[in-house]
Amino acid sequence: MSVLLMRLAGPLQSWGSAGRFTRRTTENAPTKSGVVGLLAAAQGRRRDADLSDLAALEFGVRVDQPGTRLRDFQTAHHSDTLKAMPLSERFYLADAVFVAGVSGEAGLVQRLYEALLEPVFLPYLGRRSCPPSRPITIAEPLDAKLEQALRGARWEASAWYRKRHETNFRRGRPVPGEVRLNLLLESLPGAVPEMTLRDLPVSFDARHRRYGLRGLRSAEVRVPVTAGGTAPPPPHEPTALLTPVTPRSD
Repeated sequence: MSVLLMRLAGPLQSWGSAGRFTRRTTENAPTKSGVVGLLAAAQGRRRDADLSDLAALEFGVRVDQPGTRLRDFQTAHHSDTLKAMPLSERFYLADAVFVAGVSGEAGLVQRLYEALLEPVFLPYLGRRSCPPSRPITIAEPLDAKLEQALRGARWEASAWYRKRHETNFRRGRPVPGEVRLNLLLESLPGAVPEMTLRDLPVSFDARHRRYGLRGLRSAEVRVPVTAGGTAPPPPHEPTALLTPVTPRSD
């Protein structure tokens, strides 16, 4: 099996699993449906395309920088009648950074990696208003187990966040030189899940979106506070990577 690790970092992210009507919430970490949607968009799949191969991928997340929950109120009007629509309440994660991973057949994982390098549709972090601030790809696919890859990945937190931890440890906090990160992984076969989330994508078709339940388990990993290095992130303009799409004749 092959593993693709992704860096999910941006000013705002929103990973909803139960948002309805005028209240759109966010989970504390990326959902499988949100990341599968990102990968499907990078490949240029339409909303009514078959998702079974992507949904079957094993999925996991490491929380490198939890961010801060932010609430926003939005107004809107009908484009034709200009009639005001109900006030909408939206939730986001500000300044969060995650390392997400998918594991599956090597050929499929390699194609997903190549799609992220030259995406057909703009990748975004849960909502279209949340573009990534840093490149999503971290490295080429790995020949490893998903949990092993997530545990061994470098710490992707922002420089200011790493500096805060380094300062705290120098002041004599416990376990100097290490930071504890949370992992969210899919439940082992036959095990009772710690929690369930309705974020297993069945269809993104706007006429009938469908999601299934997915069992989760949590774990913890310790990484050195200097594991992220000190080099600034590379310049990133996500729209520069988009691949032109030929207009449909019909």
